[in-house]
Amino acid sequence: MKALTRASRPHKQWHSRGYLPHFDCPGLIQSVTFRLVDSVPADVIQAWRTELELTGGESGSDSRCAELRQRIENYADAGKGQCCLRIPEIAKIVQDTLLHFDAERYALLAWCVMPNHVHVMIEMAAGFPLGDIVHSWKSFSGKQCNKVLHQTGRFWMPDYHDRFIRDENHFTRALAYIIENPVKAGLCEKVEDWAWSSTARRDAGGKKGG
Repeated sequence: MKALTRASRPHKQWHSRGYLPHFDCPGLIQSVTFRLVDSVPADVIQAWRTELELTGGESGSDSRCAELRQRIENYADAGKGQCCLRIPEIAKIVQDTLLHFDAERYALLAWCVMPNHVHVMIEMAAGFPLGDIVHSWKSFSGKQCNKVLHQTGRFWMPDYHDRFIRDENHFTRALAYIIENPVKAGLCEKVEDWAWSSTARRDAGGKKGG
């Protein structure tokens, strides 16, 4: 296991950016989801914001923000957009990015690279705020994927969704959701058949899996 590098920045505890609340604290286990920019078009999100009368100054705990989050999640889970994470070379870039700082900036417990979004479960290390971790994942992988795709511009949707694990039952449910996501989406018959996941890597003799 790699030694921890020096701490970088203080953790933010509870904070919010727009409609997404975040809880950032060392030692927590976090379930994180981030999505491709075209998985939910900006004009669709803006139409929902208008309908829900959201102006951008609301607390992330506002019920209208929760409704917007659920609409975005449902839309993206339907497999919208170009779904370029289906491309093996692109999926590998994202998976390798997640693995790069495992056991150094966080402990990577489980992951699944879906066609238009990514699920990750990590245990956080002191000195490495969740926002910095996710930013590094998205920044590096986005640039590398754009090179492969011969394109420019934003690759990932702004921000991310995180949910800290409250107890053992919550951990079990969240882990099962990540592991079973490809099967539930109809992408494969068995969880180990989806190549870009912790389960497949474990079964192939690699490092951690679900």
